Amino acid sequence: MALLLRAATQRLCLWRGYCTRGTQSALSEDFVAALKAVVGPPYVSTAAAVREQHGQDESVHRCQPPDAVVWPQNVDQVSRLTVLCYSQGVPIIPFGTGSGLEGGVCAVQGGVCINLTHMDRIVELNPEDFSVVVEPGVTRKALNTYLRDSGLWFPVDPGADASLCGMAATAASGTNAVRYGTMRDNVLNLQVVLPNGQLLHTAGPGRHFRKSAAGYNLTGLFVGSEGTLGLITAATLRLHPVPEVTVAATCTFPSIQAAVDSTVHILQAAVPVARIEFLDDVMMDACNRYSKLSCSVAPTLFLEFHGSEQTVAEQLQRAEEITQQNGGAHFSWAKEAEDRSRLWTARHNAWYAALALRPGAKGYSTDVCVPISRLPEILVQTKEDLKASGLTGAIVGHVGDGNFHCILLVDPEDPQELHRVKAFAQKLGRRALALHGTCTGEHGIGMGKRQLLQEEVGTVGVETMRQLKATLDPRGLMNPGKVL
Repeated sequence: MALLLRAATQRLCLWRGYCTRGTQSALSEDFVAALKAVVGPPYVSTAAAVREQHGQDESVHRCQPPDAVVWPQNVDQVSRLTVLCYSQGVPIIPFGTGSGLEGGVCAVQGGVCINLTHMDRIVELNPEDFSVVVEPGVTRKALNTYLRDSGLWFPVDPGADASLCGMAATAASGTNAVRYGTMRDNVLNLQVVLPNGQLLHTAGPGRHFRKSAAGYNLTGLFVGSEGTLGLITAATLRLHPVPEVTVAATCTFPSIQAAVDSTVHILQAAVPVARIEFLDDVMMDACNRYSKLSCSVAPTLFLEFHGSEQTVAEQLQRAEEITQQNGGAHFSWAKEAEDRSRLWTARHNAWYAALALRPGAKGYSTDVCVPISRLPEILVQTKEDLKASGLTGAIVGHVGDGNFHCILLVDPEDPQELHRVKAFAQKLGRRALALHGTCTGEHGIGMGKRQLLQEEVGTVGVETMRQLKATLDPRGLMNPGKVL
C-alpha cells in the first residue's frame, strides 16, 4: 500500500501547478495556455459550471469534475493534447455524451476532460460492404438518420442517444442484441490515440473486412476498455439491411416466472426474434404514466420480429402459441411504424419513467447477465428480494440475451439508503456470478464494480489486465480509477 501511495504522490507531483481540488481549476496558467495553443482559446474551459457538467454521468456516483475541459476538432489535436497531458502527468478523461451509468466520466484524480463531440463527421460509407466510418461525436440516432435512404441501419441501441465511439468504449448493447449482437459484434476497426500520442488502427488503416485471423484481436481489446487504454477517435462499424417487414408485439403474464419461461421457450424454439424485452409490473406502471400508454400493469414482454411477410407471420404465430402455453394473455401486435415507435420509445425511456416514480431521486441500475437457462431463477429471486428490501425499484431487461436491470431509486444524500442500495446491487452481482453469469452485461465496470470484476475473472485475469494497462498506459493517466 505504501508503494501505491508513493507512486500516486509522485504522479501528482509531476503535474505543474497541481493543488487541492475545489471550485477553482488546479491547473497552472501556463498549462491552460498550452491547451489553448493546441485547440484555440474558445475550445478550453476551466469554468466551474462546465467542469461540473463534465464530471458526472447518469449514474448515482457523485460529481467529480475535471480541472479543464477541451474540445478538439480533429485527431491531430487529440494526439497533441494527449502528448501534452501525458508529459506533464495530467490525467485524461474522454467524454462523449455523458449518458453512462457507471461513473465513467468522473475525474477521480482531476485532470483534463477531452470532449470529443465536435468531431462529428460520418467519414466514409461503404454500402456494398455494409460498413461505415464515424468520428466520436456521431450518435446512433444521427447515423441512422444519415442512413435512412440507403437501405441500411445500425441496430445497436442503448436507451440513450449515446455516441457510437462511447458505445464502443463501454461495449454497449440494447434491445436488438438478441438478433444483431452487441458493439463487440459490430465494430470492425477502431482508430485510437494511445497515451504517447501515437495513432493506432486496430485492424490496419482503412480496413473493414468481416473476419480476420491476423494476430491479436486489438479491436476487441479496446471495445469495452472504458477510456483506460486510449482515446477512440473513429470507429468502423458493421451495418445491416433494413428488414422488409417489422412487427412489434406485447403480451402480459400472470407472473414473472411465466413471462421469463416464455422467453426461454421462444429462444429454444429457434424463433428468430429481433427484440424480446421484459418489464415487471412496477416498470409497466411507470411507463404507462411517463409515456402515456394504457398497457396492463403486469409482467409484460415487448417483442419485435423482422423478415418477409411470410416469415414474420410465422414468427408471430409461433410466439403467440408459446406465450399462451405459459399463461400469456392480450397478445397484440403493431405493424404501423407510428405504433411501433410509440412502444419502443416508451421502452427506451424506461430509465426516465422509473426516475419519475420518485422525483428528486437518483437512479442506480444493476446490469447482470446470466445464461438463459438461469434467467427465470434469478429474476424471480430478485423480485422477491426487491419487495423485501423496502427499496423503490423496477425491473426491466434485454431478457433475450439473459441481461436485465433492476433500477433502484435512491436519495444520494442519505448515506444509509445509499448503502442499502449498493448492498442490494452487490448481492445481485454475486448471485449472477454464482450462476456463471457476469456482473455487467453492457454498462461496464466503471467505478463501482471493480471488486466484482476481481471475483468474476479471478486474480490471474485481473493481473493480466493490469499488465496490458501498464504496457499501454505506464503512468496510469488514462481515465484513472476505472475498471482496475
